[in-house]
Amino acid sequence: MDKPVGPTSHDVVTRVRRALRMKAVGHTGTLDPFASGLLMILLGRATRLAQFVERHDKTYLATAKLGVKTTTDDLTGEVIEEERGRAGRAVDPPSRRAVEATLHGFLGSQKQRPPAFSARKVGGERSYRLARRGVTLELPESDVTVHALELMEFRFPELVFRTRVSAGTYVRALARDIGEVLGTGAHLTALRREAIGTLRVEQAVSLEALSTETPILAPLSVLGHLPRIDLSEAQVTDVGHGRAARIELEFSSSGSVVGVGAGDRLIAVGRVEDKLFRPEVVLEPAES
Repeated sequence: MDKPVGPTSHDVVTRVRRALRMKAVGHTGTLDPFASGLLMILLGRATRLAQFVERHDKTYLATAKLGVKTTTDDLTGEVIEEERGRAGRAVDPPSRRAVEATLHGFLGSQKQRPPAFSARKVGGERSYRLARRGVTLELPESDVTVHALELMEFRFPELVFRTRVSAGTYVRALARDIGEVLGTGAHLTALRREAIGTLRVEQAVSLEALSTETPILAPLSVLGHLPRIDLSEAQVTDVGHGRAARIELEFSSSGSVVGVGAGDRLIAVGRVEDKLFRPEVVLEPAES
């Protein structure tokens, strides 16, 4: 789905559930109400694939406003600080060269402190709920990777950049930290997710166009990043019953593997151990 600005990700799930007349509907990769763009919706048994889809890198087009910090690191929060430059005037604009050098410095693996207003859990409770009650939070840093970060436009105080990041990266925290390095402070004012893995927002359908005729992607299309094992019909039966299937080829993978039957049917996602494909999530169960 191409989520518009305004509704929550849960609102989109509700609309899909009603339009397609399905009960089992879920999403991966929450988009805040002020954000738009690609939202992956999983249907039926494919809702079990959420843990694998969430591992994809994601690409965003983001706009940050320099000179102002907020409680949420985006435009929905309260202003907590406005940086001032010389003689108490508005903050001095950084040069374009300084901005480009700062963005370049954020490339690669790094530690990132999630926003206080986030879905991270603290003592079993979502941090945003604690923050709304006035609880002061300093969330532990997470390991993230910024694979690409490109300056698209800079007209102070607005800074537009495109970035491809690992799962779990907060772009509003990235904007906040860019502002810190520039000495201006910053918060995110617009965010659009352009891609999840190899799927792009240009392939998505709008809420207005959603209907029972909406094309639905095969589950295998969102798992193209995983190694693949082609299963015989006998192996499909074993895997469909949740049993391990012996494979003859040498196969080295420490992560998840997809088991595929004839016609590119996604049978299961599992792991390979000692020449055995052990299913963990079965998408096409064997008939009893």
